[in-house]
Amino acid sequence: AASWSSGGNMNTTRSQLAGAGIQTAAVGFGGATPSATSATELYNGTSWTNNPTGLATARRTLAGCGTQTSALAFGGLTANDETSTEEFTGTTWTSGGSLVTARRNLSGCGLQTAALAFGGSGAPPPGVGTTAQSATEKYNGTAWTSTGSLNTARYGLGGFGIDTAALAFGGNINPGLSTATESFN
Repeated sequence: AASWSSGGNMNTTRSQLAGAGIQTAAVGFGGATPSATSATELYNGTSWTNNPTGLATARRTLAGCGTQTSALAFGGLTANDETSTEEFTGTTWTSGGSLVTARRNLSGCGLQTAALAFGGSGAPPPGVGTTAQSATEKYNGTAWTSTGSLNTARYGLGGFGIDTAALAFGGNINPGLSTATESFN
């Protein structure tokens, strides 16, 4: 039977972070400590090491995708919802193209040169709860462009795949939770 086993502990205690990579070559970045952090750590299958450079913009509830040596960090929350994207080379972060729609609690998948960002939440009008987003955007390694929106606007959702074959599932539809699964082609 399959089971989980313990790996090395991260160096920075946090939640609401994002990551990219595979079991033996991963990167974790951003998150809340409880304030937003820019911390970036690399995992080799056994232990985490602090990367000397962190994200340029400390943020939490962001999304990520790619590999340990070619990752993307996008969206999230600082004092405001973010549109910024950062590209990781395995050692340093550089600025990438901005999302069309500022948001946090979004999901994403794909590679640094062919990524997808979908769903999320945005700042609500005064006196209203969090606003669920249906926005979907594609990244070509330089810029984000809007594409077909989710059928069900939601945030805190799961997702995986590539930019031409992705799944979005679950999430918060405010009020309530969603069991919806959508595929993207």
